[in-house]
Amino acid sequence: MKGSSKPDWIRAKFPTETKFKEVNNLIKNQGLHTVCEEAFCPNRAECWESGTATFLLMGVYCTRACKFCDVDTKNPHQYLDIDEPLKIAEAVKTLSLKYVVLTSVTRDDLPDGGASHLAACIKAIKQEMPSILIEILIPDFKGNVQSLKSVTKAKPEVIGHNIETTEIFTPKIRDPRANYQQSLSVLKTLKDIDPEILTKSSIMLGFGETDEQILTSLKDLKDVHVDIVTLGQYLQPSRNAIPVHDYIEPKKFTYWEKKAKIMGFSAVVSGPLVRSSYQAGLQYSNVRKIVQKKLKKQE
Repeated sequence: MKGSSKPDWIRAKFPTETKFKEVNNLIKNQGLHTVCEEAFCPNRAECWESGTATFLLMGVYCTRACKFCDVDTKNPHQYLDIDEPLKIAEAVKTLSLKYVVLTSVTRDDLPDGGASHLAACIKAIKQEMPSILIEILIPDFKGNVQSLKSVTKAKPEVIGHNIETTEIFTPKIRDPRANYQQSLSVLKTLKDIDPEILTKSSIMLGFGETDEQILTSLKDLKDVHVDIVTLGQYLQPSRNAIPVHDYIEPKKFTYWEKKAKIMGFSAVVSGPLVRSSYQAGLQYSNVRKIVQKKLKKQE
């Protein structure tokens, strides 16, 4: 469906007066940030009502300027909140989370891209709550293997890195420093470093991509052994962002979900309002069940 007006199926839930306020107050009081707010995620009310939030690490300024994103672009000049690992750990404990999702801005101004800081956040949470499951969505770190090793050694259960779109649309919507093949290389390297860690990636639809291009991207992700994939509708976050080319109907997202499952991905979430962290805990639970079944068959 082409056009500028949103179709009926693009409807976000409105917050109520319960858990939403608790999560909101905690984030404000701790001086933390969430990608839910910074990226104007349409699922914020639903996720916060369930007591979950995707924490945005290393500040609110990104050193890159992707055309689909509304996070502010600025050079933070290597500034980092050294208390952030402790703040995140305390927030996670206060919310009594069993599954936490972390993400970050891209910090090209830092020597290691901020990898050691992200690792410190993971370790702080694990120390505070040893049984918690952690998913982290990372930038590409310019493909630096040592940075990838730093995050991997912190032992999150899931590491995500989004290719965002098909290869042909990458230069049209992503920052020039972001590269489709580099993103695939990052995902492959993560598996090479630690095959036990689950990897994840996400594709936005609605830029004008063809079915063949989408299928190729799914195959590319499968070739680098990505475990979890999400597909969602791109929604223009502001007037400065690239416009939506077309709105994909829900039945088409169902088609891609079935297609991706047939291809062998361990978990697939596909729908108009789906974002990379949407239903993350459920995805991990499903993947672990599949892995455990495979191990039993091998015994």
